[in-house]
Amino acid sequence: MKYVYPVVFTPEDNNFDVSVPDLPGCFTFGSTLIQAIEMARDAISMWLVDAEDKNESIPTASQTQDITYQPGSFINLVDVDTSEYRRENDNRAIKKTLTIPNWLNSKAEKAGINFSQTLQKALKQQLGIQE
Repeated sequence: MKYVYPVVFTPEDNNFDVSVPDLPGCFTFGSTLIQAIEMARDAISMWLVDAEDKNESIPTASQTQDITYQPGSFINLVDVDTSEYRRENDNRAIKKTLTIPNWLNSKAEKAGINFSQTLQKALKQQLGIQE
């Protein structure tokens, strides 16, 4: 499910306050504009996933010209994909079959290495994902 909502960004001190007028209670902030946009995308996605899960109606996005905001603030459209958000935040364990040499398996078992944990760490490192 893909959505696009107008988001109000308000520079405040060293941050950007973020609000999504069409989604009640949907607020966040970021220390840079890039971070504020990412945080807006995350907040919108969480709000919408919760509404989808509860079978609540999804508010229609307003037209940008219909939104009032303070002087110094600005509006930007932010797109979200709740299907992608669900995939990225699904922490359920899945079983994978893999192949390693017998000698390596023997040494790892003798050393008491947790294969799942080691593979997860290696994949995160390879993908540049910080913990």
